[in-house]
Amino acid sequence: MNVQCMFTCTRMSTKTVTITEEAYERLKSHKRDDESFTDTVLRLTESNRDVMKGFGAFADADGFRAAVEEAGENLDDGVRERRERLRERHGRSSDQ
Repeated sequence: MNVQCMFTCTRMSTKTVTITEEAYERLKSHKRDDESFTDTVLRLTESNRDVMKGFGAFADADGFRAAVEEAGENLDDGVRERRERLRERHGRSSDQ
């Protein structure tokens, strides 16, 4: 029986970088479960990242504005109703 074996040794060079606790925590917050810190740094610093990716997130600004205004009006109505119920319980009229 003729058996051939091949062994390849790949060695990556490493560098030690000193960062603050705050910088470490920020980097750690971006790290995915299946990533090493090296993978995270490489992903975050890719030169071909799409810088326009986040633009247009509020493309429907008018719809967003309308939703916020409606929520505010509903909140105002709720406060008004609760105020009226309290006044009725305590025998006060709404014009006092």
